[in-house]
Amino acid sequence: RDLLQFPTEDDVGVATKILVQWRSQGLEDVRLVNYSVLLDLPGSSSNTVTLKNSGECFYPNGQQCNRETKTLHSQDLLYSYAAYSAKGTLEAELVDVQYGTVADLIRIQAITNVTKKIALLKLGQSPLLYKLSLLEDAGFGGVLLYVDPCDLPKTTDLTDKAFMVSLNGGGDPSTPGYASIDGSYRQNRLNLTTLLVQPISAVLAKKLISLPEDTVQKDRCIPLQWSAAGKKIISLNIQSVTTYKTISNVIGYLKGTVFPDRYVIIGSHHNSLNTYSGQEWASSTAVITAFIQALTLKVKKGWRPDRTIVFCSWAGTVFGNIGSYEWAEDLKGVLQRNVVAYISLHNPVRGNSTLHPVASPSLQQLAAESQSFKCVDKTRCPGSNVSSVQIQGDSDYFINHLGVPVTQFSYEDIKTSENSSFLSEALFPVHMTKTEELDPSFSLHETIAKLTGQVTLQIANEPVLPFNALDIALEVQNSLKGDEADIPQLLAVASRLRDTAELFQSDEMRPANDPKERAPIRVRMLNDVLQSLEKSFLIHRAPPGLYR
Repeated sequence: RDLLQFPTEDDVGVATKILVQWRSQGLEDVRLVNYSVLLDLPGSSSNTVTLKNSGECFYPNGQQCNRETKTLHSQDLLYSYAAYSAKGTLEAELVDVQYGTVADLIRIQAITNVTKKIALLKLGQSPLLYKLSLLEDAGFGGVLLYVDPCDLPKTTDLTDKAFMVSLNGGGDPSTPGYASIDGSYRQNRLNLTTLLVQPISAVLAKKLISLPEDTVQKDRCIPLQWSAAGKKIISLNIQSVTTYKTISNVIGYLKGTVFPDRYVIIGSHHNSLNTYSGQEWASSTAVITAFIQALTLKVKKGWRPDRTIVFCSWAGTVFGNIGSYEWAEDLKGVLQRNVVAYISLHNPVRGNSTLHPVASPSLQQLAAESQSFKCVDKTRCPGSNVSSVQIQGDSDYFINHLGVPVTQFSYEDIKTSENSSFLSEALFPVHMTKTEELDPSFSLHETIAKLTGQVTLQIANEPVLPFNALDIALEVQNSLKGDEADIPQLLAVASRLRDTAELFQSDEMRPANDPKERAPIRVRMLNDVLQSLEKSFLIHRAPPGLYR
């Protein structure tokens, strides 16, 4: 509640308040790390979509353009946009591409020329950046994004809400691959795509394809699809503004006593510049602050972790994980050598139906064991079901560029279909009381704090890192099952990897269970091997939006 009272116009101001709060809890070594980065912000007036045959003009949420609407909903309307989209006006035919899969595009291109046309695209099923790259390659000139109500949980009604997305794959666009520090060369990248991209509400999508408002019949939701044969010509107007702003990460250190040069990073993020992420950042920051408070109480009694714990509150997350990318690019050499794990608190309470643990393969066993005895409400915990799907948020750079294993616990609503994947890329406006409606007693926040704390402390304190090499080999084998290529040589290599991992687990991991086997040099060498396991599976030059 206190966090939500912070003013959000100035990133540095929010970060400073978090720094003061962490210091007041007893964390002594806390600092601000500032970067000047290129942000794409809303223009002075909302983007619009106009139907040319009728002349009707709509704002992204589906309301008609007029002064009264603009006054009542100005903030939501301004922030219903795609950051780093191309700017300008495009008048063209609208083409329904559904989810924009390769199959969808092959089907559509067989019946029409899509050059410079505007795609009506559903969010979900695969990463947005990947789908936009396919549309750009196909020759489209613009994209209207929306979320099909059938892909949302039944308890969620967002049909009249537009949303924000970022088209930035990660970091400051003006310094791709290197840190935005003084003296860095700045590239002129005002937009990251040739497409004019605009998120719209499902209500507006229905109007554009001439569907009735209600698509739910007898408890069955009918997915939106354009059945009309007639052409629809629309005019899309986008006028966001790129500008340099200072963002501030908050970085705190609790130095380890045995392995001070090995870091366990726990990351949250804070809100800035009036964007839509107010609720998730407040939950994220509240959990990490509570954990800091608990640890500093132990420190006052003389306790210290074996490995250094680094607490991070990242800036610029909604614009493409900018703060975490810049900090990691700035310290890449040190982090590659020293970081052993990253614990994510990206959006810990996004629903209240079930606990959703996600972990890199080497951390899946630890995540499963932790939730088995730290979950407050057992009915909402799925046992040992730990997913290894790609994680949204600031863990991106650490797992995909540094090969650091990552884990994250969050509460979600039950997904309605496989198409629900990647809907979290959309940032919807959230009412200030939403968090307390989801978790009135804050018991879900308590569970996330306990689970996150349990995993962090085990990684920070175990003499031998609690990583499982065999789970990596099993993940590789499972990924190859049912593969259309079914290459015998690849399957044979995966089988040998599993045999080697089993031998490693049974023979080399004895120091984890037997203190008599813990000669310091042997433990250090073993930990170095465990720390580098995930680095062997980094993917170079992956398609946009796709990663581990």
